Amino acid sequence: MTDIRTMPAALQKAAPTVTAADHHLPQFHVRLPRGYVNDPNGPIDIGGQAHLYFQSRPRVDLAIPVEWGHATSDDLVHWTLHRPAIVPVPGGADSGGAWSGNTVLHDGTVRAYYSGKVDHSPFQSVLLAESTDGGNTYGPPVQVVTDPSVDEAITMFRDPFVWQDGDDWSMAVGAAAADQTASVRHYRSADGLGWAFVGDLVAMSRNTVDGIDTGEGWECPQILTLDGVDVAIVASWSHADGPGDVIAIPLSGAPLPVKVDDGQHFYAASVMRTSSWGPVLFGWIREGRTEQWTEQAGWSGAISLPRRTWLHDGRLASEPHPVLESLRIGSAQRCQGATIGAQVEIVLPVAVTGRIRLRFSEAEYLDVNIDLEADILTVDRAHASTDHRADPSPAVVSAPFDRSADRPAVRLLLDGSIVEVFTSAGRSVTTRVYPTQAPPWTVEAPAQALVWELERAVATVPAHDTNIPAGTVSS
Repeated sequence: MTDIRTMPAALQKAAPTVTAADHHLPQFHVRLPRGYVNDPNGPIDIGGQAHLYFQSRPRVDLAIPVEWGHATSDDLVHWTLHRPAIVPVPGGADSGGAWSGNTVLHDGTVRAYYSGKVDHSPFQSVLLAESTDGGNTYGPPVQVVTDPSVDEAITMFRDPFVWQDGDDWSMAVGAAAADQTASVRHYRSADGLGWAFVGDLVAMSRNTVDGIDTGEGWECPQILTLDGVDVAIVASWSHADGPGDVIAIPLSGAPLPVKVDDGQHFYAASVMRTSSWGPVLFGWIREGRTEQWTEQAGWSGAISLPRRTWLHDGRLASEPHPVLESLRIGSAQRCQGATIGAQVEIVLPVAVTGRIRLRFSEAEYLDVNIDLEADILTVDRAHASTDHRADPSPAVVSAPFDRSADRPAVRLLLDGSIVEVFTSAGRSVTTRVYPTQAPPWTVEAPAQALVWELERAVATVPAHDTNIPAGTVSS
């Protein structure tokens, strides 16, 4: 990552200063102190410590080749940012950017498989870089998978995901074809170095299923095994429209896609198949405001809270990982009439028809509406900001409640502009709000609702990581 203190003067003027006064800035989600964050990559448990990589740029400028940011945690709650672990090599196989992929442990070496972008290539080739210092730095990449041939009519090919499969290794790579067939291509290897294409794990012609556009192609494929069932998690995508939804598709039986998150701003999921904390799911939380506003703010994007996953009635379900309860400060307070800051958790233990309203000002408020008769939950952002540059579109979730579950009916975590809502049936809504009024704010809610203030969990930056300004990194 480029340190602003060593930039030429002209570039220093172009880099906005991010201040603590920005109440939209997340304080317990992994993000950069400034610059651009997108896809989480290769979360891995190394000796009981979680390493999370993610796409990053030092400024909100998409012309800058993307690199792999790096954060570590001993508890999945408190994160420390380090220098980028993988930086594009000028003139090399990733000169246009070190794009998405994952990591695995192999005989004590951490292997990062990722997409290398070269500006003149039609594909992002599958590269391998290795770390011998516990995942902190990686050597130069080499291409380990042959790009698709011309006669395959593949129009998009990227984002490897590797996992140990018996005595061998498997790799999933996302693809799109000229006939608008999205697929997860499957490769096998005995040593993780030489790979052979063995067919598609799953493929689907572009269609609309239960309101989901299945996409022209699938990027960021992940393979998760839950209750003995292999599930592909993919991000639907098209050349014309770009990112769509994150969808989950069981790999047994007919491919029936379902949304992983019902919000507008969750994309590019990344999983730890196994870890000290069980299977864990992360995602990229995108912005919900104009590019101009984002550039003015000087920062963009964050990584979602870690989620525990399971299958509920055959569909992928999730909730905040139980370790996140350690973010709570003190005891719960009654929600109705409470005065809050920008970092809180609100819990509605039982489903009741009503409304949770976060009131930012007289004119600005976020509503979470619960309609038990219709069995619908709506996250209504129509009045969340008086600034017209904020996205006001709602999120609607059908069948959100499971009254037999030992989970709260609604759980809402607010972190600056980030809102993550979870329901008892394992449904989630990830969205953004940008009220112009800074805290304190107030809450209107059913009598049963409780609220906790949450820890800001500011990371401590190691002294040797001089490219990250100390005291400015939050997780």
